[in-house]
Order: sequence, then structure tokens, then C-alpha cells
Amino acid sequence: MSEIKKVVLAYSGGLDTSVILKWLQDEYHCEVVTFTADLGQGDELEPARLKAQALGVKEIYIEDLREQFVREFVFPMFRANALYEGEYLLGTSIARPLIAKYLVVIANRCGADAVAHGATGKGNDQVRFELGAYALKPDIKIIAPWREWQLTSREKLLAYAQQHNIPIEQKPGQPSSPYSMDANLLHISYEGRILEDPWAAPEEDMWRWTVSPEVAPNQPTTLELTFVKGDIVAIDGQTLTPAQVLTQLNKIAGAHGIGRVDLVENRYVGMKSRGCYETPGGTVILKAHRAMESLTLDREVAHLKDELMPRYASLIYNGYWWSPERQLLQQLIDTSQVNVNGKVRVKLYKGNVIITGRQSKTDSLFDTSIATFEDDQGAYDQRDAEGFIKLNALRLRIAAKLKQR
Repeated sequence: MSEIKKVVLAYSGGLDTSVILKWLQDEYHCEVVTFTADLGQGDELEPARLKAQALGVKEIYIEDLREQFVREFVFPMFRANALYEGEYLLGTSIARPLIAKYLVVIANRCGADAVAHGATGKGNDQVRFELGAYALKPDIKIIAPWREWQLTSREKLLAYAQQHNIPIEQKPGQPSSPYSMDANLLHISYEGRILEDPWAAPEEDMWRWTVSPEVAPNQPTTLELTFVKGDIVAIDGQTLTPAQVLTQLNKIAGAHGIGRVDLVENRYVGMKSRGCYETPGGTVILKAHRAMESLTLDREVAHLKDELMPRYASLIYNGYWWSPERQLLQQLIDTSQVNVNGKVRVKLYKGNVIITGRQSKTDSLFDTSIATFEDDQGAYDQRDAEGFIKLNALRLRIAAKLKQR
């Protein structure tokens, strides 16, 4: 352990990482540098700084990564229409490669020997952080306290914190927050406690970003979303940065009860896990992006993207953002988005995202003269369909005749 002189800790300021900070100081006898990524999680940043200072940390890094997070990670993922197991919009998964990147950046900057994280040995995040770190710095040393120490419960963590005068808001034996939560600009997640019973319904006061659809406004909100190369660049004609787009959509969609998901997912380590997620803005982006693609993507390109999407989503979920296969898929996906330009009109109403229009003045493949039910003036010769059908039916007819014999 003495070979570790300085370690960069991914630090949130919560119970787990505050205990880890002190544990690293005591067990490794090393200097701890804290890194906190501002991904839009809210008012946790300054308290994290103050707690790190109280624990004697001299180098404290708090990086505002909100624009980079949405521009370089969230938006590229939405170009693929990524959904893990058909439901999960990957809000936690997509944040981890960026945090891993900056753990390495700061380790290089301050000359640290190792990086550390607070992910448990049961979850996906340990894989995501470490695969990312190894991909970017192959010889990096990684410390994962949950795989080393004996503090195997929340009560033990609280007792350790009290024993070592670690500033926390909660004492052993007192009621605690019922959920383990993770938040960033894309989503907020809830796990643990009552949710560990897949039959138990989440309590209404658990949700923080969305109102219940039952009490959402009785009047819908209609938005016009402008796409350039697959990314939303404006809302109702107002040009916005990527982070501003997501922030505004979160607020508007959350007020209409949009974006709640309750699911049981398959973790990469092998177990099933029940989680609840709020992704209001992301839910709107996914629906609107698919509508924009429906107008501007070639049929076979669109179908190929749909075939590749589950693989792409699994790569992100399992921590392979920095892998060559994800990067190769991203090049294909980004190439497909060159002509995904135009506007989509959406109506938000009581938990629903309803597409009411889509338009592309430069890249629409919708040809009214051919698709019309009225007189097409010979643009489409319906007699051609007979030969088309017969040729496609040829193998079916041959097989059917064989069965008849």
C-alpha cells in the first residue's frame, strides 16, 4: 500500500465517498485529491467542497462538464436512439465515461499514482469507471474500497463516519433517505429500500423531477424542435446550447408528468436490479428524433440503425464507451445523421409525448406526388406492383407446391 502516494477520488460529498476519503487517508497513508464532476446534479457541489476541506484535502477539483456531457456524450447517444432492454435511457451509464476521463486527466495533472471510486462490487459503475480509466491510461492503478473493506452496510458506514468525525447529516439509527440516488442533466435514478421488492409500488413523494400524470396540467404544451444533423439546436425558434436544450426540456416535460420509468434490468455483473428513473427531457428527445429520422432517413439505413441499436446500448450500459467497437458504430451513426435536419412539433400532455408534425425543407424523403391517395399523374405505376409481388412470392409458391405433392 505504501507505493500509493497520491490518489484522485471521484467525490460526491455523500456518505460513501466521504467515508472513502478518510479510509484512503488511514489505510493507504496517502494524499487524497478530490474530483467532483458538475453534470447538472444541482446544489451538491459547494457542500462537497466544504466537506473535502474539512477532511484536510488540499487539492479539490470541481469541473463544470455540463455542456461537454450533453454535447459529446448524451447527444451522440440519442443519435442512435439508444434504449437498454427497450426502456432504460442510460442516464447513469452515459455519465460514467466522462467521469472516468477526468479522473485520468486530473491524475495526470497532479501527478497522482492512482484513482479511486465509490462504486460497490455488486454494481455496473465499477465496470464503467475502470474500463474507462484503463482505456485512457492502461497502467493506471485503481482503488475500489468496496471490494477491500469490511464496511458492508449503511449502518457500518454511519458508525465509521461518527467515529472519525466525518461531517454528515445523519447519525446511526436515525431514519435515512430511503433510496440510493444518482442525478445529472439527463436523469435522476432511484434504487434500494422499498424498490428492492419488485412488487412494491414506488411512493409518490419519491419522484423529484416530474409530477404525477394524474395531476399534470389539463392543457397541453406544444413545442417546435429544430434538428441539425440529428441534434436539437433550438426550441420554438430559440437557439440553445446542448445543455440548455436538455435543461429546458426537463423543466417543461417534467411539469407534464413525462419521463417516469420503473423497470427490472439485467446488470452486467449478472444479477437483476430494480430501479426507477426520471428522464423527462430525454424522453422527448428520443421521440422527436425518431420522428425526424422517419422523414429524412432511407428505409434500409433506418432499419439497420434499429438492428444495431441494442448492441450500441449494451456497449454503453456495460461500460465500453471508449472501446473501438463503440467508436466504429458511432462513426456509422453520425454519418447517418448528416441529413437529419428539420423541425418536429410535439405536444406534451399528462405523461405523453405526441408527435403532431414533422418537416424538412432540405432533406425530406417524403414525396407527396408519389404517396398521395389522389391522382398522382403517373408518378407511380401501380401495375409494377404485380411483378414485384410475384417475384417476392416465388420461393413461397415453390415451397407450397412441394408441400402439396
